[in-house]
Amino acid sequence: MSRPLLVCAVALLAAACTRVVEGAAAPASGPLGGPSGVDVDAILLDQSRMRAITGAGNDLTIIPSMDGKQLVDVDSLAATVPAPCRFVYADTAAFGPDVEQFHKTTFQAPPKGALISEGAAGYRDAGAARRSFDTLVASVDDCAATSAGRLLVGEHSADEDSLRTRPGECGRDYRVKSMVLLEVTYCGFPESVPDIVMTNITAKVPG
Repeated sequence: MSRPLLVCAVALLAAACTRVVEGAAAPASGPLGGPSGVDVDAILLDQSRMRAITGAGNDLTIIPSMDGKQLVDVDSLAATVPAPCRFVYADTAAFGPDVEQFHKTTFQAPPKGALISEGAAGYRDAGAARRSFDTLVASVDDCAATSAGRLLVGEHSADEDSLRTRPGECGRDYRVKSMVLLEVTYCGFPESVPDIVMTNITAKVPG
């Protein structure tokens, strides 16, 4: 595994898993708020669909410790990067303080040395989701301007509803629709795979 892929894979894992750095990662403090108007569990794709999209078949499995409904911050790693880059290691920085529902699942395909995760945050209304998205876009821009930007953000672009970062051979895609902010992160899959995953998730968001 090349160094850019290794670094990005570590970032992907650390941002989603409470056990990558022992004792360092923990659910973000405080419970989530009341239920949003969208069931985020119903939006995410099931394992069979993810297997079909990735082409990994039965080799693609859910990492048990990385399937959760709590925002997770890896504070020990977030503290090592410039403040605008904390979103790479901290769900609270990526999705903001107004999340009312959340679910993120990470899959692995060991024969391919590949990882992919899908996440959805539900908010009380579309305005709250939009504000979180706009804040994230600003964070990515600010992170890109720091000394860590090339490693953690790489090439990046945003439009009214979507955000994309491509550090090395990995990437992150975000999309806001209605009262939901979606995230797909990956390492080791072709770029077309996260695009298809995001398109399929977005199609399941009402509104």
